[in-house]
Amino acid sequence: MSNTLIVPENITILPLPPKSPELNPVENLWQFMRDNWLSNRVFKSYDDIVDHCCDAWRKLEDQPWRVMSIGRREWASGF
Repeated sequence: MSNTLIVPENITILPLPPKSPELNPVENLWQFMRDNWLSNRVFKSYDDIVDHCCDAWRKLEDQPWRVMSIGRREWASGF
């Protein structure tokens, strides 16, 4: 078995810099939730952390337009 990557002609591989979470839309969603609903808190327990994260996620689910705007990459839409 060969370890050679076969790239179809209709796909262009773009090298991304290492350790660049800003290029990952999910990381941007978590950053938004931390900034708006999860920061500046003292959690009582692990379950309290999970409850607050679930609550923040539900708030975000109710705002699909925000998810689209956070995850959108202007530079990627030209491809």
